[in-house]
Amino acid sequence: MSVATVTTASGATWQEVAADRQAHRAATLAAIKPALPDLTSIPLNTIPLAKEFLTEAEIKITESTVEELVPQLAIGKLSAVEVANAFLRRAGLAQKATNCVTELLPERALERAAYLDAYLKEHGKPVGPLHGIPISVKEHLAMKGLDHNGGFVAWVGKVPKEDALILQILWAAGAVFYVRSPQPQTLMHLETSGNLYGVTTNPYNTTLTSGGSSGGEGALLGFRGSILGIGTDIGGSIRSPAANNGVYGVKPTVGRLPISGWLSAMAGSEHILGTIGPLCTSLEGCKLFIKSIIAGQPWLREPSLLPLPWKEEDAYKGRKLKVAVLWDDGVVKPHPPVTRAMKKVVEELKAKGHEVVDWTPYKHDEAWAIIANLYFCDGAAEDLAIMKESGEPLRPLSEHILKNKHVQNHTMASLWKATQKRDAYRTAYANLWNSTATSRGPNGELQGMVDAILCPVGPGSAPKLDTSKWWGYTSQWNLLDYPAVVFPVDKVDPAKDSAKVEYTPRNEDDKFNWDLWEKYGAEGYKDAPVSLQLVGRRYEDEKLIQTLEIVKEETGLPYVKYV
Repeated sequence: MSVATVTTASGATWQEVAADRQAHRAATLAAIKPALPDLTSIPLNTIPLAKEFLTEAEIKITESTVEELVPQLAIGKLSAVEVANAFLRRAGLAQKATNCVTELLPERALERAAYLDAYLKEHGKPVGPLHGIPISVKEHLAMKGLDHNGGFVAWVGKVPKEDALILQILWAAGAVFYVRSPQPQTLMHLETSGNLYGVTTNPYNTTLTSGGSSGGEGALLGFRGSILGIGTDIGGSIRSPAANNGVYGVKPTVGRLPISGWLSAMAGSEHILGTIGPLCTSLEGCKLFIKSIIAGQPWLREPSLLPLPWKEEDAYKGRKLKVAVLWDDGVVKPHPPVTRAMKKVVEELKAKGHEVVDWTPYKHDEAWAIIANLYFCDGAAEDLAIMKESGEPLRPLSEHILKNKHVQNHTMASLWKATQKRDAYRTAYANLWNSTATSRGPNGELQGMVDAILCPVGPGSAPKLDTSKWWGYTSQWNLLDYPAVVFPVDKVDPAKDSAKVEYTPRNEDDKFNWDLWEKYGAEGYKDAPVSLQLVGRRYEDEKLIQTLEIVKEETGLPYVKYV
């Protein structure tokens, strides 16, 4: 069992609590059969470890996509037990390589998989569209009977009485939950660094971060210890780890997918809302995940959700795309590998006859000031109090976000004023998008508008540890509540990215980011995935995914093999 008895409530120090949780994790890894070896050394790029320690059958299964496994599991060509065992072993190896797991769930997973195999044999049909598909779960999503600490030492010992709603729906669709992944202290890092489980690193280059706050998921998927996982996002927490690890990630519009059962500080705050979504090794897997949840009609049990079934209609009907390109947000300039990837995708789209226009950033520095002012409306008092309760120290990136200059302990009047600024900015950005229309239809509707914005996910590839300080390329779209999807494009390559670029930074944030490139260069970020982001308008999630399907087909993305 995962129920913790060593807690600060029982009188333990934060160090004792962390040691106990890590010992529990080690015990769950030790339960894997056959046993995984200890790693005597961890290479800079950990991906080749799989071929060294796993069987050919395990590698074949874990390097398949969701859409490849679904039909095989549905007819019994592969057993759910066989698939679960393969992913348990690869997830365990991922943990040893990158520190991306809070616990494995072998007993639960294999019992579930055996049930699914028996059901298929008895009924001649799968349980649902995700029959036998292993899904990894970010720890702050409630799982009945398991520890639910949300990354805070003081919260170790909380045990939910039922699964989060999204897990209930995925379970009904046939999923197997086999591993849980860490989140950072406060959940508000674009890295995964906490006092309970330590630092999660990037499987492609362990001097780099896996991203955050769903960075455990990111590293697991990058290593292929998972092919489908659940992340959450209020400032980039799905997209950052998806990008850093070369996988797909979808941040849906708020109100599409259920969030009840997640654990975080400041519960009840409505000024900037988080959302939940998939990280996956394929776009088709992301799509199946979202469709399966929406088919479960989550709005009937979570009334804040909009009752929007998945829209199947073709948004384009044969016409070409109109894509706007945000090369630079005007605040922090992207590193050269990101710009190189952007240019390549743009060239390919233009060559296929799609319309590509430049997008001029509209006050993205102001957007950051607005959202950062609304993240912690109590002046971060609750977060700080939770950490004070256990005595755990603040991590560097907790200090960075909780004590930044925009954080304010709001009065009701100042909060209303800040919310008005948020809404005014949203209106201005909507009008900017509307201005891209070229005509009006017979009923006055705008036509010829930009379909999506192509932009970086961050101001570089996966950052060095403790350096992920500029959120603007992702938080921008949380402020606007625009859906966004991240996709892999390339890798940092010293042969392509080492040319000297002369640049004078515009501000302190820009200088911090550019100095990192000047210091480490392409060699320092070698093998890091380079990913990009497509952004759509609110509630056009289906159109956005279709847009990326077309982009992938027309450009041949990604341009490199990751695993």
